[in-house]
Amino acid sequence: MKKHFIKLFTLFIATSFFVACNNGGGEEGETAAQEEQALEEGGMGEVHLSELKFNSLGIKVDTLPTRPLSEIVEATGQLKVPPQYEATVTAILGANVTSIEVIEGDEVRKGQTLAYLSHPNLTSLQTDYMTTYSRMQNLEQEFNRQQRLYEQEVGSGKLFQQAQADYQVVQAEVKGLESQLRRLNLNVTSIREGNINENIPVVSPIQGNIEDVSVKIGQYVDPQTELFEVINTEHVHADLMVFAKDVYKIKEGQKVLLQMESIPGRSYTAEIYSVGKKFEQNPKAIHVHAEIQEETENLVPGMYINGRIITGTGTEVTALPEEAIIEEEGKFYIFTAEKHEENGETEWSFKPVEVITGEENEGWVEIKLLQPLPEDAKVAWNNAYYLIAEMKKGETGHDD
Repeated sequence: MKKHFIKLFTLFIATSFFVACNNGGGEEGETAAQEEQALEEGGMGEVHLSELKFNSLGIKVDTLPTRPLSEIVEATGQLKVPPQYEATVTAILGANVTSIEVIEGDEVRKGQTLAYLSHPNLTSLQTDYMTTYSRMQNLEQEFNRQQRLYEQEVGSGKLFQQAQADYQVVQAEVKGLESQLRRLNLNVTSIREGNINENIPVVSPIQGNIEDVSVKIGQYVDPQTELFEVINTEHVHADLMVFAKDVYKIKEGQKVLLQMESIPGRSYTAEIYSVGKKFEQNPKAIHVHAEIQEETENLVPGMYINGRIITGTGTEVTALPEEAIIEEEGKFYIFTAEKHEENGETEWSFKPVEVITGEENEGWVEIKLLQPLPEDAKVAWNNAYYLIAEMKKGETGHDD
């Protein structure tokens, strides 16, 4: 009996404790729900700033403006340079690399020596030219002599014709050898005077920067071997792909807003100068080329880009600069601003207002109010990030 009483007493105590806990949790849950409802109805609180801090932060306050946001076409692509500003440098003739005069990244001018090559065949080519040129001079003298005799009718016509034919054949050989020597960047006049070059210069055909060095000293290279790649980045441009459904909107002269994936936070402007006439099949799109307006020194061909092509002017909409809008937990907010005078001191209060965002263009974002603001209400045009950060701190008093 006593044991049974103890069990009943213990069960009563446990039940009472459980009920008390449930009641407490209910009160807390009710309180949390009330707070959440209050936040939804009354906003997320206010931020107060003194005049001194307001000025030091450079906060701009004004009424909600309207602005014509342009119609845009989204496009992606890469930075490229036109073919005439890229060069692959080859050896022209088989030879060994005796020296390399540049490294990757070096800026070079047109005609600048990049490397030197050497091979017995190159020496033979120069000596062959000297021999052939000397023989041509002798045949030229014989041709002139036979021509004079023929014109004076004291010489044989057959001998004149033979001298003329021999001279023309050797003259053609000399021109062919001179062409080869010039392609090797050698001075034919110097070679005629007996100056044989042991090392043949390899020169850059364009001005630009060394993109790639593909050889080593002592390496034997064939005529088709790629030694260097030179690229002129001054002419880098945006090569964008525009899908078929938007092609009819695109034309030369339109402005493009560019962002590079590898340069976050920086934007560029460009102007379309060429619209492709052929569709790529996968995806079905055309190439659009745009010239970048800003300095392109730090831009490298191959960088991926996102472009927004401005194709027309839209209707007037309510809009604010990007820095006036903040996203918080999937919702967007702007801040209304009010100026207060108290005891001779000025204070600013900012209150978040939820909005819906729309079109974006040139740093401006369309906003749609969920509830109308009072007439002539002022809003913050910048520093939304700072204001939301201050509000998260739970500040409800004055900020000195």
